Amino acid sequence: MTCTDKQGMTMDLAWGGEGVTPVTATLHSCGACSLIDVIVGLKNREVESASVSLDLERSDTNPKVFTKIHMVYRVSGDDLPEKLVNRLVQQSHEKYCTISNMIKHTAEITWEAIVE
Repeated sequence: MTCTDKQGMTMDLAWGGEGVTPVTATLHSCGACSLIDVIVGLKNREVESASVSLDLERSDTNPKVFTKIHMVYRVSGDDLPEKLVNRLVQQSHEKYCTISNMIKHTAEITWEAIVE
């Protein structure tokens, strides 16, 4: 399999430079993947802003996998039903977000959605 990414990403392979570590990139990718599912699911609604913050715990021993991830989604806009946003987040984690579905085998993923 060949993967070509023309945008690129600066990785910090020395653990102390200015780039993103591979572990952090994985965590960010999980949040971004799921948030995109939510935004796409709100297709015809006016979304003014959307973000997700992540808190995590990792194993103390190698491999230091994620053991717990708590995600807080914040979505604001006109006519955004809280029930719909919650359903979209749940569906993302159960079915659509590839990264979340890979990580959930080692980490307990919890979430909450705040509609502003």
